[in-house]
Amino acid sequence: VFRTSSGSGSGPDNTDNTGKPEDPADPEQPGDQIVSFTDVSTDDWFAEAVKYVSDHGLMKGTDASTFSPQETTTRGMIVTMLYRLEREPEVSGSSFSDVSSGAYYEKAVAWAVKNGIVNGYGDGTFGPNDNITREQMSALLYRYAEFKGYDLTASGDLSGYTDASQISDYAVTAMQWATAEGLVNGMGDGTLAPRGNSTRAQIATILMRFLENIA
Repeated sequence: VFRTSSGSGSGPDNTDNTGKPEDPADPEQPGDQIVSFTDVSTDDWFAEAVKYVSDHGLMKGTDASTFSPQETTTRGMIVTMLYRLEREPEVSGSSFSDVSSGAYYEKAVAWAVKNGIVNGYGDGTFGPNDNITREQMSALLYRYAEFKGYDLTASGDLSGYTDASQISDYAVTAMQWATAEGLVNGMGDGTLAPRGNSTRAQIATILMRFLENIA
């Protein structure tokens, strides 16, 4: 696994721990495309991450030529990305009432349930088209890391965040781990925004950090 540096502490998710943008190292010419997306340039802080997830087949463009880095990401999309990491093992269909047979995320959700990575909302639904929150993303990655047998001993102190009390009980341990590992950082204003949504650019960055520094 290739290694790369990752932010840690309380820097915003689009910066490293010095507060500077995570621009790709030594771009040949600012503004040049780093991948085959017209909306991703070499001087974008997320360019390296977009190239990484695209090259590894984890995230695709929203169409043939755009990545849509500022759009949000759904729960179904995230589970599908993790399923791709496992090379899409064969599984039976999902039992959630809102996961339709034949949906692109159907097998991914079934796989995630089977392996304890997702539990749904407790009312028989999964919410595949709901935008994933930062605490949900942290919990999914934590459970996936547990499934893979990765080290989960890292634990960050969340008391410095003004909105730490807003973290759902189920996600506290996961967010302590995610912040300690530099996967999820603060927003730069003293908040962690656990129930805020992550953009596709942020998700790409989190996935790259996870695979480079933990997997």
